[in-house]
Amino acid sequence: MKTILYYFTGTGNSLAVAEGLARRLGDCEVISVASLAGIPAPITPHADRVGIITPVYFFGLPSLVAVISGRLDLSHAKYVFAVATMGGSGGSAALRQLDEILRRGPGGRGLDAGFTVKMPGNYVLMYEPPAGKKQEKILRESERRMDDIADAVNRGRTVRLPWSFFAFLVHGLMYPRFIAGVADADRKFTVDDRCTSCGICEEVCPVENIRLDAGRPVWLHHCEQCMGCIHHCPTGAIQAGPETENRARYRHPSVKIEALKRLR
Repeated sequence: MKTILYYFTGTGNSLAVAEGLARRLGDCEVISVASLAGIPAPITPHADRVGIITPVYFFGLPSLVAVISGRLDLSHAKYVFAVATMGGSGGSAALRQLDEILRRGPGGRGLDAGFTVKMPGNYVLMYEPPAGKKQEKILRESERRMDDIADAVNRGRTVRLPWSFFAFLVHGLMYPRFIAGVADADRKFTVDDRCTSCGICEEVCPVENIRLDAGRPVWLHHCEQCMGCIHHCPTGAIQAGPETENRARYRHPSVKIEALKRLR
């Protein structure tokens, strides 16, 4: 049974889950959501099963995931599922948002199952990503969680979407504000003299929001706030205010920079 897995990622968490599920499910095609940005609706995947693996941003979906999901026609799929990767909470709200978008889309087909996977958080603007043994524990538990998800998908189990009144409430309060300002949120990013003009930030940005000008990154104000640029800078030259200067950077340890460069 062929499966198509769509994913969006900035620091590798959702890509690692997509690749982990692909190994467990077999006969999978793993496709970046960012690669679909120029394709109009309807986008019709030719597969028996379709999965969407997405991070959670402010108790909701990344802007691009919401847009592309609204173009998907999943009416021919036998089984549709989603996995929300999250550093904290809010996965239930993101999954329900996705289900609603899919049902309003060209196929009118929602989710048969929804799952959440705890991953190391990467929103360095607000906190430091977990490191050391704490990070290792989170990643070990994510592998076990992928075993459970793959088993449910292989069995074709209908899994009720998780529900949290708290997540629903916070989604309503925070997510609209996040979406309203996400494109211009890159204005807080700066680059200092440690920049070596390597171009990694430009290459890993999944939405081509960065270009080099005289060897320095310039942000183009259609940002997704995936944090890819700030985390992947090899010299730590990219900041978002003084708070990020001393915070650690993060990339999923199984995901190489080269894989993130292929997102587009």
